Amino acid sequence: MSIRPAKITAILSDSIAEDIGFEVGDAIVSINGSKPRDLIDYNFLCADEFLDLEVLDSQGKVHQVEIEKDYDDNLGLEFETALFDGLLQCNNRCPFCFIDQQPPGKRDSLYLKDDDYRLSFLYGSYLTLTNLTEKEWQRIEAMRLSPLFVSVHATEPDVRIKLLKNERAGLIKEHFKWFQERRLQIHAQVVVCPGINDGVHLEKTLQDLAEFSLGEIPTVLSAAVVPVGLTKFRPQEDKLIPVSQEKAKEVIKQVQTLQQEFYEKFNSNFAWLADEWFLIAQEELPPESHYEDYPQIGNGVGSIRQFIKEFQETAKQLLPQKIEEKKNLTWVVGNAVEKAFQPLVRQLNSVENLTINLTPLNSDYWGQEITVTGLLTGEDIVAKLKNRDLGDGVLLPSIMLKDHDTFFLDDMSVENVSEELKSPIFIVSSIYDLIENCS
Repeated sequence: MSIRPAKITAILSDSIAEDIGFEVGDAIVSINGSKPRDLIDYNFLCADEFLDLEVLDSQGKVHQVEIEKDYDDNLGLEFETALFDGLLQCNNRCPFCFIDQQPPGKRDSLYLKDDDYRLSFLYGSYLTLTNLTEKEWQRIEAMRLSPLFVSVHATEPDVRIKLLKNERAGLIKEHFKWFQERRLQIHAQVVVCPGINDGVHLEKTLQDLAEFSLGEIPTVLSAAVVPVGLTKFRPQEDKLIPVSQEKAKEVIKQVQTLQQEFYEKFNSNFAWLADEWFLIAQEELPPESHYEDYPQIGNGVGSIRQFIKEFQETAKQLLPQKIEEKKNLTWVVGNAVEKAFQPLVRQLNSVENLTINLTPLNSDYWGQEITVTGLLTGEDIVAKLKNRDLGDGVLLPSIMLKDHDTFFLDDMSVENVSEELKSPIFIVSSIYDLIENCS
């Protein structure tokens, strides 16, 4: 892959870059003679006290910029992408891959199959380890890129090969040993596909992962167990089965039994059930104390409990007892969290002059009866809310928007949805935003 200059999209105020006079649109070509491949290289190279930068300005002119600083000072630059040489894409053909379960004809970025170890290290995205060259393995070791987040799904070679449709997938335990020998660490995830990697296969996988958690420096730090998500756009020949309420109850019981065993060994639950299992099973979520330090929050393990806890703490400080003018808002969420969010709605509605109407929706766009908030599309919202009294506006969680942009997963924009509903939309990206919009 060719390395492109790292294009600057933002400059932090009161930073070294602002003092020097960097501008949005400038691009870093090299640092001390080395061209950074990605944000990892950039951060590593910038840790020096003396920097000689080759900079390409927006007019195409090259400048040499010399900087003297403390080794840990940040320049204050943000870039168009974390990867200056392009994305390492997936070489698997997993039948449950969400990318392949989308309709055709949407924006190109929705179809990029990320399997890049650098994004795993930087942002916690999951990779399979099947597409790494020897050079990339060497870089992981040399730069101590740890922990990484690995989609395991199964530790039995034949089962994992069946799931990923890639012969290299069978090497997963050898890959664990590689990490173990180098004292590097991973977080693991298992997407459970009923009839393929559940039951005895799931137990085998979690027990194998736990074996790599033994020792002074555990190789596998945690494992998340996630239900497969299926859409109506998936290939019909995939033979995948949706997770039923009965199956969810079975998996919960199985994993909770293993958690007790793991806790005796590691003083930790080690294996974690995503919140979706409890929502599908229509069972009560575990208490907030169950989730320890939330090692798998990115997989939706404890995210609802954490949200409720943070809401209560923030509301105690910021939620008023009364607002001056009457306000009536519609709060749109996925129907998966309807029951869990009822106490929050009651607390908001205890504010005098405030009315919050929780509006839980499923997604007909994806063909799902139970839908997490992040999968609701503009089409779903318009179809279910058009011509309804939405009060003074709609509260819309930013998790529905791609990378917190203004577009939903179906390419509709927030502006389009607002026009269709004839209602203002308030994007909620935090609990502070939620309470601020209610005050």
